[in-house]
Order: sequence, then C-alpha cells, then structure tokens
Amino acid sequence: MYAEKKAQQKLQQALHLEAQPQVDIRGFPFLTQVLTKRLRQVDVTVPDVAADRVSLAKVRASARDIRLTGSLPAGIHGAVVGRLEGNVLLAFDDMNRELGASQVRFSDLGGNTIGAKGRLSVAGQDLVLRARARLRRDGDRAVSTAVDDMSLDLPRVATYRPGPGEGRTLTLHPEAAELLSRDAARVKALLSVPAIAARLGVSEEDVALALRSEERLHELTGAPRFVERLTKVNLVDVVLDNPWLLERLGIDPQLITALTRLQPPALADRLALSFRLPKQADDLHLHAVTVQRDGIRVELTAAGLPIGS
Repeated sequence: MYAEKKAQQKLQQALHLEAQPQVDIRGFPFLTQVLTKRLRQVDVTVPDVAADRVSLAKVRASARDIRLTGSLPAGIHGAVVGRLEGNVLLAFDDMNRELGASQVRFSDLGGNTIGAKGRLSVAGQDLVLRARARLRRDGDRAVSTAVDDMSLDLPRVATYRPGPGEGRTLTLHPEAAELLSRDAARVKALLSVPAIAARLGVSEEDVALALRSEERLHELTGAPRFVERLTKVNLVDVVLDNPWLLERLGIDPQLITALTRLQPPALADRLALSFRLPKQADDLHLHAVTVQRDGIRVELTAAGLPIGS
C-alpha cells in the first residue's frame, strides 16, 4: 500500500493531475518481488489527462514483467517493462466540448464510423452540416478520419449534398414536398419546367392537362407516390438554370449560389479529426482503434519499455 501510494503521488506530480490516479501492484508477496527486482504486474488508471486540444477521459495501463534497475535498498533508479498493454478513451462528451466548441457534435454510427453534426452560416442562413467520419489507423503511430457523405440542411425545406460535377444534389424535405403538393401555383411552376416533369415521371400530355385543369392537377398531386417522387428529384441543376423557381419554392437564390461554391475538401476540414502519438512516446505503438458508444478507444502496446534512468 505504501509503494502504491508513492507511485500515485509521483504520477500525479508528473502529469499535473488534479486527482490522484490509481495504482495496483499485483502479486504476492510484494517484498519478495522487490528483493528479486522483478514485479509481476502493475496496473494504472489515470482519469482526465490533458492531451493537447482534448482531454483523455481515462487512461489504463497494465505493465507486466517489470525488471527494476539499480541496487537495493536505496539505489533503485528505474525499471524496464517487459510488456505494456494499455487503452485510452477519448470521450465524445469531451470532444464535443473541447473540439466542437458547442458547434460540432460527435457520435457513434457503428462500424468504426463517427457522426459529425454542426452548424454553418451560408448566405446569412444557418444550415445544419452533417457528415460521416470513418476512423482509420495510419501506421502504428497515428489515427485520422476520412470524411464523406456530407450534407447541408435548410431545416424543413431542402438538403444540399456537395460533390464534383453531377455529384451535387438538392432535394426537398418530405414536409416541404408535402406542402408544395398542396399549392397549385407552385406545382404548376414546377411542372412547367420539362426537366422536372420528366424526373417526376409526368408525360408532356399529362402536364398540359394539369396546367389547364385544376381537377387533373389535383388528381396528379394527390397520387400516393407524388410526394415521394418530389423528395427524390435532384433540383440543383434545374434551379441554377431557372433561378425564379427558387423563390417559388421558398428558397433564397443567393443561398443556392453560395452552396454550389462550397468545396467538399473545405467542408471536410471542419469535421476532420486526427491525432498522433507524441515524440516522447517513441516506444508506444497503436494496436487497435475502435468507435464505441461513449467515444473512441485506442489500444496501445510496448515492449522493453524503459522507465526512469
């Protein structure tokens, strides 16, 4: 207990921790292990470790086959750890607070994928930025994310997905499509654009009848699949060629112009996450990286790890 207490105090001082870590020296009898200058196992748990831009919620390490160096009783000046296995938890709560500054939220999407959600002001409007960040290990020293499946939501109106060329899409939200289907003037404006009518699967003959007859228009828009089709139509190229349509749809034309200028790499930089083991930890290696419900867990290993002199 005395040795454990001393180790806890030393760790607390070295890492500038507010709370003492927990140190457990395994094996019995302890004094016999010291006399042979070989400890079987020491487990350490350290909470809330400051690490550059973020806090590590919990650091656990289990050191096995520890050979003490120096002479007894007062000349012990270091040790060599035969094998070290540890894991670090980077909690989503800490990431949200320290990385996102309350503007980006991270969550587990399963399959080593992190969900990122934040806000972005475009043309004076607040949009919801969402993306997936797939976690990957870069060698045995670093971890990074590949950000994809990005979208910008204009709440209750439309979703824009950036991409190169034809990869860009602008689609209506179901509630917006539902309201649009009930507005005869707006539906007529949409159907008057051949490209939209074709994507909705409405023939030229049916379009002509619907534009002349309120009854035929109601039959067309009242069909069960009409609203569903509206939500799947890509409007990005159509509205760029027919900007007047945006106002009919309740969307600021300047917003769409600004959205189409956004480049995916610039957006990905806002949500990307990466970290690398510091140079002082040359003997440590990343063994595995997983995404869990409460955050990112990184497993570390080392062999022949020197401690002290």
